[in-house]
Amino acid sequence: MSFRFATAVTFVLLLMFPSTGDTQVLTERDVSLRMALTIAETALEQCGVKTSVAVVDRAGRLRVFLQGDGASPHNLELSRRKAYTALTFRQTSAEWATRTETTLSGQRMLAEVIPLAGGVPIKAGEDTIGGVGLSGAPMGGAQEEACAKAGIAKVADQLR
Repeated sequence: MSFRFATAVTFVLLLMFPSTGDTQVLTERDVSLRMALTIAETALEQCGVKTSVAVVDRAGRLRVFLQGDGASPHNLELSRRKAYTALTFRQTSAEWATRTETTLSGQRMLAEVIPLAGGVPIKAGEDTIGGVGLSGAPMGGAQEEACAKAGIAKVADQLR
């Protein structure tokens, strides 16, 4: 009986005094405006004036959008969704598109994601802090992905 009583008292005390880890402030890295602008400008430079570039932060909010002078109007939405897809699934949008072709196809029904190449996650170490997406590059998704990676490489020293 005393063992049960001691166990019950211990359990009650644990519930009354939660660990201090539950109340601490979270510190998260994120994409700054300056970083997003540098990534977008570099990517646009690489892919040309018919391209649009979107950069989203760790919450999926649009930080920067640049539309090239010759870009089509629909490129805004496509580039943003590619960036969001890369952020959400922590891999390029092309990798995610391939993975969901036959398995996990239900993920394609989620709002805001798109199974097209051109989106790349922005990582600080192993932490995904944003995404960059492009649309409208002359040679399509593979070129868009390369341009996104060039933009991220430009700020690589800040992502360590």
